[in-house]
Amino acid sequence: MAHNFRPYDENQVYLMPPSITDWVPKGSLARFVSDVVDHFEEQGRLARFYNGYREDGRGHPAYHPRMLVKVLVYGYCEGVMSSRKIAGALERDVAFRYLAANQLPNFRTVSDFRKGQLEELDGLFVEVLGLCQEAGLAKMGRVALDGRKVAGNAALAQNRKKGWIEAEVKRMLEEAERVDAEEDERYGRDRRGDELPEGLRTKEGRLRRLREASKRLEEAERRAREGQEEKLRRREEEEEKTGEKKRGRKPKQPEEVVDKEAKANVTDPDSRILKTRKGWVQGYNGQAAADCDSQVIVAQDVTQEENDVHQVAPMLENCKEQAGQRPEELVADAGYWSEDNAGLEDDRTELFITRTKDWKQRKALRDKGPPRGRIPQGATKRDLMERRLLTKRGREAYRQRGPAIEAVFGQMVMRGLTRFLLRGVRKVRAEWSMWCMTHNLLKLWRSGFAIQ
Repeated sequence: MAHNFRPYDENQVYLMPPSITDWVPKGSLARFVSDVVDHFEEQGRLARFYNGYREDGRGHPAYHPRMLVKVLVYGYCEGVMSSRKIAGALERDVAFRYLAANQLPNFRTVSDFRKGQLEELDGLFVEVLGLCQEAGLAKMGRVALDGRKVAGNAALAQNRKKGWIEAEVKRMLEEAERVDAEEDERYGRDRRGDELPEGLRTKEGRLRRLREASKRLEEAERRAREGQEEKLRRREEEEEKTGEKKRGRKPKQPEEVVDKEAKANVTDPDSRILKTRKGWVQGYNGQAAADCDSQVIVAQDVTQEENDVHQVAPMLENCKEQAGQRPEELVADAGYWSEDNAGLEDDRTELFITRTKDWKQRKALRDKGPPRGRIPQGATKRDLMERRLLTKRGREAYRQRGPAIEAVFGQMVMRGLTRFLLRGVRKVRAEWSMWCMTHNLLKLWRSGFAIQ
């Protein structure tokens, strides 16, 4: 008796549907991304992507910016960020082929488009957030704020002291002079000769990064000196005003406060050494504020600061700029606590910022009862914040912090956010914005929101 198999013929005509639009199911993420980008195009919100292209129709035809935007956005949604991997997916993945309409831009085209349209791609965050607000997913009620330290495209071992950097710059300049002298002898002083070998072109870029690293260390030294000089000046003014010498240890001289052991990274001078729960990384501190009900990110930014204490004011301002208003309540952990930050509260935004470590605050919420009696006279901002967090509203607000914002970062990591691909704070800021934008896009897609 013969086997009962389905027919199998690799040369079968129309093995796949003849129309590329039938390759992906309705309601899929690829179709949703396509609909969203087309919606932005119809609204004229992608006009900025066309600025770098010729308008006279001459020259070799370029790939359509709308197609490249769709491919990049879908790639970040699926955790495919590398331009080489995106180029490979355009050959193998049905959803990528659908978005590209069977066109095959190479990895260099994808990479150059991303680098050349950083500000434009950054602007997509606000556009997608607007759709989330339209869908009722970002009501700016209770918002949780936190930071995620992400490794950059630089090795921790590539941090160097100022003396090493200066010696390396000198060595490279001397080598460049030697090469120039050899080429003058070989080609003549007025002749250029052939192109420089690849190794020397790479050294030119390395020399530029070394100079940037040296400049950063010099700037840090300058700020330290100026800060100490100001401290000494204020002390002298107070002593002159009172006519008495101030008690206590006399401040150090400006040169004594300069950190001689300071280092800068020679691969990405903008990156910083950051401490995480799993150790030290060379990278950046990504900030995000998320709606506690929907986990939609309502504000985001990247900072080079090692801690979060100075980010409350900027992120409240980002809420206003990116989401259109400040939240009614902002919840944050102890990394954001300071007396100055507590003073940022106004009639629009109530703050819930713990001053203790997260596990201690959770223990306090379990063990301590709600505050009783009137607020004591002379209570400090710190006392008032502790009291507020123990109220029923405070307990409810702080319990939502972790499940809201930490879950957001966890979802990004699951999609592949382990390190940034680009270098330099400007590029990293745009890349972080892409991660936050695609996070919101996925929330919007899963909510069932339909583009009108």
